[in-house]
Amino acid sequence: MASSYRSCSRYTRLAEAALAALVVVCPLALGGAARWVSWPLMGLAGAAAVLAGIGARRQGQSLRFPLLAVPLAASVVLCAVQLVPLPQGLLRVLSPEAAALREFALEPLGLTGARPVSLDPSATWRELSKHLAYLLTFLAAVQVCRARDSRRRLLAVVAFSGAAVVVVGLGHGLLGVHSLFGLRPWVHARPTLVTFFANPNHLAGFLGLTASVGVGLALTTRPRSKALPFALAAGASGLGVVLSLSRGGIVFFLFGQALLMLWLVRQRREGGAPRWARSTAALLGLLAVLAVGAYVAADQLWAEARSADSLEKLGQSKVSLWPMMARAALEFPVLGMGRGAFEAAFPRYQSEPNPNTLTHPENAVLQAATELGLPGLLLLAVAVWGFVRLLRREDLDALELAALSGVAALGLHNLFDFSWELPACAVATLLVLGAVARPRERGKATATEGTQVSLAPSLVLLGSVVVLMGVGLLALVPGAHRLADAEAELAALVAARGPVDAVHAKGLELIDRHPSDYLLYRLVASAHASRGGEGAGDTLAFVNRALYLAPRDSVSHRVAGRALLSLGRRSQGFLEYRLAHEAGDTGALLGEAIRRVRTVEDLSSMTPASTEVAGRLMDSLRNTPGRQELALAYGAWAREHFEGQHGVTELWAREARLRLQRKELPEAEAACTEVERREPERLDTALLRAEVLKGKGERDASLGAVEALRARHPANVELAFTLASWQMEAGLTRRARETLQSVGGLISDYRQRALLLSMEAEGLEREGFLTRAVERRQTAARLVPSPDAYFAVARLQETLRRYDAAARSVREGLGLLPPDSREAARAWVSRLESAEEARVAARRKELMEDPRAQELEHLLGGPREPPVEP
Repeated sequence: MASSYRSCSRYTRLAEAALAALVVVCPLALGGAARWVSWPLMGLAGAAAVLAGIGARRQGQSLRFPLLAVPLAASVVLCAVQLVPLPQGLLRVLSPEAAALREFALEPLGLTGARPVSLDPSATWRELSKHLAYLLTFLAAVQVCRARDSRRRLLAVVAFSGAAVVVVGLGHGLLGVHSLFGLRPWVHARPTLVTFFANPNHLAGFLGLTASVGVGLALTTRPRSKALPFALAAGASGLGVVLSLSRGGIVFFLFGQALLMLWLVRQRREGGAPRWARSTAALLGLLAVLAVGAYVAADQLWAEARSADSLEKLGQSKVSLWPMMARAALEFPVLGMGRGAFEAAFPRYQSEPNPNTLTHPENAVLQAATELGLPGLLLLAVAVWGFVRLLRREDLDALELAALSGVAALGLHNLFDFSWELPACAVATLLVLGAVARPRERGKATATEGTQVSLAPSLVLLGSVVVLMGVGLLALVPGAHRLADAEAELAALVAARGPVDAVHAKGLELIDRHPSDYLLYRLVASAHASRGGEGAGDTLAFVNRALYLAPRDSVSHRVAGRALLSLGRRSQGFLEYRLAHEAGDTGALLGEAIRRVRTVEDLSSMTPASTEVAGRLMDSLRNTPGRQELALAYGAWAREHFEGQHGVTELWAREARLRLQRKELPEAEAACTEVERREPERLDTALLRAEVLKGKGERDASLGAVEALRARHPANVELAFTLASWQMEAGLTRRARETLQSVGGLISDYRQRALLLSMEAEGLEREGFLTRAVERRQTAARLVPSPDAYFAVARLQETLRRYDAAARSVREGLGLLPPDSREAARAWVSRLESAEEARVAARRKELMEDPRAQELEHLLGGPREPPVEP
């Protein structure tokens, strides 16, 4: 150790310290997701490169530029090219999509300046800084790792950083803490192992790499007693991979260990060092740790495995998004959409609704294709080629084989994840690759050394490194403007109902920075929509741009629908509501549009190609006072429109029930006959016939029909509820209770159980057993809390003159009501409290006037005389 320090320049040792700090800081920065990590990342990487260069100059060594540095350097150049503002003609050649965005969305708003290829320049500035940091980190690692002891110390930092992360996670688990150190809760993530990584896939990827490095250190450390800490670190990281419950992370980690085993076997067969027994012991020990972790988390692992146990389920996962992302990549073949611009630009090409914001393709190939185009794929191919050339070196030891197996496993994992997009995994990978790609000692050089470029560490070269460091830090200034901050700032201004002109001006400023973010356009449109018809034109101008950038945005379709209706363009307006529904907004039709319809033409414009939705629209109209005529007319149109499709019989059944509700018995009979003609064997058809008989006054016949149905379908709980309800209406309370009791053992759903108890309570109430009815009502309210359930309890308690208990029940229901609907409940509580006070006062007066009560009070030690009123 001492000889190593004497053989290295102090500047090289300082560079080593900077790299070690970088390896530690990135996981601490929430795996590299923290916003502040960009500054220490660039600062430490630049410092390490400068110090390594000075150290090389002091030691008379040449700087090397391995093949793996080529894609890193080229990606920096690509990011810089993507940020160059271009005239419209050249932009149309290099990126037709960026040119189309400028022509359609920006120029009409007065934003006529030259535009770069990147669709989110701020994000690309940050990526430029990040790629510069990665390049400098790799080059510094290559130089520092020329010294054997420095190399092992840095790799030890990698191994122990993973173990430390797992110790933090196990500590949280033992203490039952579900937020990071009890201070930072994960809002959008629920990791099984609470660490600095919110994403379990990223955690598994990082720990898989650190575990592989730990195995390599354990295999090559002499004497064996000193290898124990590395073995423990590897075991801890491997245990963390299992406890992360990341399916991909576990699978590819096991693949990496199997790959290492195969390489060691091959090395031994080719006459390598005889470490077979020790290697087998180390790998078996790691597998034993994995087995323990799998046993501890067996139930959760089984649940995760079952969630992807078929090709159909796999097709519904992130893999199903790949074709959509590939089509987006085809739109940017020359230079891509801009490094880091995927989150902002992808909604334009998202053809399927998704409740989540897709920030990355979660596939390294698609990431390169979408953001960097064909040059990105070429650089990815060069990186793979460089990695393969490293594997082909003939003098690789067990440590290097273990490190490369970890990188290979992490690379395959990134075909289903994006952990390399965050600095924690990226920096650890680059340091490991730098340790393997380092120049070999003299006398041990191989033919692959010819792929490295030797550069004399002149002052000009060192100055270039300093300039690159400065560029990386300066790039963070325009990169400080983040998409989420812009959206939050404009949304806050809109929510505060600021002046529309101010919102408009701020919106244009933010759109100029983030031209492909549809949400900014939509927020400005919402501000103009607050002006009603007066602002409808401006609303449509901005919302059309939002829909151009995100055709599947349901909220934008809603805003467009409102604006079109205010302009009197009803057919187009209701069509927008339909598009909002098809984009995933299930409340667009039944929650808003249905209240605005006036005619069947309005309804036909908003009806999607679904008989089920048409039926729900018809039900909504039927249950709205004054709109039953419109429901009948709409039902006739829907039956004609969907004739021949599945579900038309349901529309006829709804027609029959609506006619029964309106006491139009001949029409109901005709509709029921049509249902019987179409689907005579269906249970609902027979039940509809019983309803028609009941509507015609033939109660005995209808009840007999339902009882016959019940005998044929004894396990149908809903049918039993219907029969019990009809029996109660007929005054057959005891038979109704028997019907309900016959299906009590078949019910496992809380809502059905609550309905059963409520119906039993109704029967007991009819028979006069109010106390038992209260008990059932209370149980039903606890199973499925709702205002009506608690109010039903309160009414019974009030009947029993339990005013205090009734007031408590009303308060329970009041807490479940919306704030604007609580006035009547508060008045009810006041009346019950007054009644309770009057009852208590009356009872007190009765006791005071009863001589026997006074004697009893005297014997119990109470006051001998009643209090004297003033």
